[in-house]
Amino acid sequence: MDVTNGTGDAAPPGSASPGAAVRGQSETTDDLYDVTIIGAGPAGLFGAFYAGMRTMKTKIIDALSEPGGQLSALYPEKFIYDAPGFPKIVAKDLVAQLLEQAMQWNTSLRLGERVMGLEQGADGNWILTTDKGRHHSRTVVIAAGVGAFSPNRIPVDGIERFEGKGLFYFVKDKSQFQGKDLMIVGGGDSAVDWALNLHGVAKSITLIHRRDEFRAHESSVNEMRALPIEILTPYEVRTVTGTDRIESAVVFNNKTQEEREIDVDVVLANLGFKADIGPIREWGLKLEKRGIVVNNKMETNLPGVFGAGDIVVEEVKMNLIANGYSQAAIAVNVAKHYIDPKAGIFPGHSSEKM
Repeated sequence: MDVTNGTGDAAPPGSASPGAAVRGQSETTDDLYDVTIIGAGPAGLFGAFYAGMRTMKTKIIDALSEPGGQLSALYPEKFIYDAPGFPKIVAKDLVAQLLEQAMQWNTSLRLGERVMGLEQGADGNWILTTDKGRHHSRTVVIAAGVGAFSPNRIPVDGIERFEGKGLFYFVKDKSQFQGKDLMIVGGGDSAVDWALNLHGVAKSITLIHRRDEFRAHESSVNEMRALPIEILTPYEVRTVTGTDRIESAVVFNNKTQEEREIDVDVVLANLGFKADIGPIREWGLKLEKRGIVVNNKMETNLPGVFGAGDIVVEEVKMNLIANGYSQAAIAVNVAKHYIDPKAGIFPGHSSEKM
């Protein structure tokens, strides 16, 4: 495996890590791969590992500059509690483990490259057109997560002027909150998880949520309530003030209209995201509810094209990492059988293969 650090300089062998621009096999624009996986999130990386187990020539393409999908882009320092095999693990560490697992098979990883088009050639193989070139593949697995995402913003006029000056939507580095008076806005898993993760880092934490009930896991909410975190419900933000940076916020009870002014250094807004699957809409796939329709073999309506992870539509929808692993494993094993009908779908146990 060849690894470059994004500047063209070779990195030491075995140093593949999130943030590196990684290339596997030497390739030309006409090289044909057995499977190309769109998306380098947990599902895509685990799918690449299983494809390698089946001796498939494998490529991953991702629009982001580092692997890991939402884990790297949104919350690299957040603990993940529902990754199989880990009681808890920091997101960036889980990505590093998945990347090491995937890249042992000399997988080609193309980062910072957005797939714009997908069409089937006269030979039945697939042509993926990106903003940087064309790629050829016998099969394709779409593991693009929720697509492109942007944060929902606090509905306060002029608040965008504080973005990067005390107002955050993501946590890339927990040290930004060290010793700060922190206000977290939101009532879902992200808001509650960050209240737990940043306890002991921030000087103080105030969490406000516009409803009395939380949408986060009950155990996490109970853990948060047991900590010295001020919880204000049902409250919303009315104004945020400061000169060069945030200095205070006025919040109000949306039932009584009672106001409170709170001195804060930083505000972390966890209000969810708007997702957009972008060019995927134009590829001829059967779509439903902004997702790709698949059957129980993870096959789409296009021959040789499969889906896995958050982007697929299921009868019972659960966007869990564990689900993505399973779907990716099914997709690439069925893809192997699609390429070679003599090859069984079930690959045997990994202990036998290794």
